[in-house]
Amino acid sequence: MDIGIGLPVGDPAALLDWARRAEAGPFSTLGLLDRLVYDNPEPLVALAVLAGATSRVRVQTEVLLAPLRDTALLAKQAATLDRMTGGRLVLGLGIGGRADDHQVTGVDLRTRGRRLDGQLAVLRRLWSGQPHGDGVGPIGPAPARPGGPTVLFGGFQPVALERVARWGDGFLAAAPPSWAGGLFDTVRGFWREHGRAGQPRIVAQVNVALGAEAVIDDARARMGAYYGFTGRAEEMVAGMRTTPAEVRAAVTAFADLGADEVICYCYGLDPTQVDRLADIV
Repeated sequence: MDIGIGLPVGDPAALLDWARRAEAGPFSTLGLLDRLVYDNPEPLVALAVLAGATSRVRVQTEVLLAPLRDTALLAKQAATLDRMTGGRLVLGLGIGGRADDHQVTGVDLRTRGRRLDGQLAVLRRLWSGQPHGDGVGPIGPAPARPGGPTVLFGGFQPVALERVARWGDGFLAAAPPSWAGGLFDTVRGFWREHGRAGQPRIVAQVNVALGAEAVIDDARARMGAYYGFTGRAEEMVAGMRTTPAEVRAAVTAFADLGADEVICYCYGLDPTQVDRLADIV
């Protein structure tokens, strides 16, 4: 099973150090969160910089809020990054839930799921080299992977889980092992119903902080601030794994559920957490 690193969003300038440490270690992927009305780096721009500083690890959005973006431009950006990294881009997509993110882009929060479905039809068409439509030709460049970069979807509701089978390659699970198994089973069931070959890629996420108490306190504060809008920030922070034994147990639990990869998400800024995680995994 692959192990990736979820990057902190509090200091964009520090992410090159994180990326180089991950590249030198046993890690498979660099993941980055997305928000608009927040002090975080724009993920496609940031991951492009990190991809240029690495040669092996995948770069992955977790999750990019596609409804906030122009579809044709997103198709071009993703295809360019996928092509220039030799197919290392993994495009994790979701709909988001913050009203302010949607307000500043003029996107109706109530119709964001339908907008995403419409975007996916256009993205897949453009990535396959077909014309945009209405007299408008194709939009290049061609991605490294025929048909577009690997696409994963996050979410919890049945419509989001079915989207994996209709449009995607796999599932991003931001859920603890105690109830992630049911989500995995539902995704696999939809995959079979839609007649998809093989199995969906299953990528789990565990929030971690390793180091001195100050490192852990920093991570808890930053994670709480990031998820404050949910009303469940304290509950989510309480689930953070802060010891090697807890991290190993979570990774093992996801492996037992059949996950293909676990992303260890770090909110604290201390980059030596990468080295501590390497010693564990």
